[in-house]
Amino acid sequence: MDANLTVALAVAAVAIVAMLAATIVLLVKVFRTRALLREAGVPLSNRAAYWGALIYVMSPVDLLPDPVYLDDIGVLLLALRSLHAASAGAAARAGSYGRERAGSRTSSARPRSVGSRRRTS
Repeated sequence: MDANLTVALAVAAVAIVAMLAATIVLLVKVFRTRALLREAGVPLSNRAAYWGALIYVMSPVDLLPDPVYLDDIGVLLLALRSLHAASAGAAARAGSYGRERAGSRTSSARPRSVGSRRRTS
């Protein structure tokens, strides 16, 4: 075998292994993001905007040719803005829910700690 061919095959093998490792890392991050969005209570429309933007960025079909990434950046920014607005709304709802619960408690009621038990004698 030629030395140049051996070097080229070795470089190709390293590149393939690196791409597979990067793909696995990205897939793990995508599934973690999916779980975080679901746990955060982000509405379905906002989650759909995020996933639609992600699919659009990976898609070979673009509004502008690929050397110009302005359309991809714009779509991602709109999706992130949608997620930011949804998270701000969820935080506001959670804050108002906590204030309502705190206001409904009577002054004689004392909250128990998580691990404490009432003793019955």
